[in-house]
This record gives sequence, C-alpha cells and structure tokens, in this order.
Amino acid sequence: MYATTGLPTSARDIITLIARIGLGAIFIAHGWQKFNEWTIAGTSDSFAQMGVPMADIAAPVATFIELIGGALLILGALTPIVGFLLAANVIGALIIVHLTPTPFVDQGGWELVAALAAGALLIATAGPGRLSIDRFLFAGKPGKGRKHASDSQTVSADA
Repeated sequence: MYATTGLPTSARDIITLIARIGLGAIFIAHGWQKFNEWTIAGTSDSFAQMGVPMADIAAPVATFIELIGGALLILGALTPIVGFLLAANVIGALIIVHLTPTPFVDQGGWELVAALAAGALLIATAGPGRLSIDRFLFAGKPGKGRKHASDSQTVSADA
C-alpha cells in the first residue's frame, strides 16, 4: 500500500505514528499559542502587522487548522485532507512572513515552516500507516488505482 523501504510494515507503521505525533504536537502547540496565549484578536493584530491579507479571517482559520488539524494528524484521521490543509497553512506563513535569506528560525527564517510543510505533505501523500483512524474508517474500501484480485484476474484473462 505504501512505498517499500526495506523495513517491515510494522516498523513503518510505528515510525509513521511517531512522525504524526511529533508533527501534530507541534501544530497543536502553535494553534494553542494563538488561541490561548495571544488570543484570536491578538493573533489577528499580529498577522495584520506582518502583512497577512485578511488578518481577521486568517487568524482564526490558521488557529483552528493548527489545533484541530494537529489533533486529527495525531489520530491519523482524514489524513490527506488534513495534511494538505496544514501544509497550505504553513506554506502561506512561509511565503508571507518567513521567506527571508536566512533559513534559521531564531532569525525569522523559514526552516520550521518548511519542515512542517514537508512533513505534513509527506504524511498526506504517503498515508497515515495502519495505526490510524483512517485505517479503520477506510479499510476494505477500494480507492482510485487500487485493484482487487478479481480485476487483475480479468486483465490477465484478457491478455
């Protein structure tokens, strides 16, 4: 189902779970900071000062994408959608705020948002692994490009 790495499937699933937990925790921490420490109004003011368009809308959207998306990422629920939303959120931050000549986060650089976007995109495209809610929600449901044994038998019988 996922790319072959030479590792046993169970090891890949555990590693993917660890990655989901790590990324999800970082997103939740940043969303919680916007919600609880800075407040939505304070985040909106900060976004406006940084030149974020429609800061009054962007602040709550970014906050809840990070909070809810981070939790869903940890659970491995709706992973493709959540991964792309989280990536889009931080790519927006990269383009609007963090696109500086230096990569270093302590200098306002892009390294953290780039790493978060890369991780979210990787999980969105590679999948959440078998230790996920998605596995239970979508187990046994064929997706695009998946073939059942009967499909391959039909193809070989027609050849």
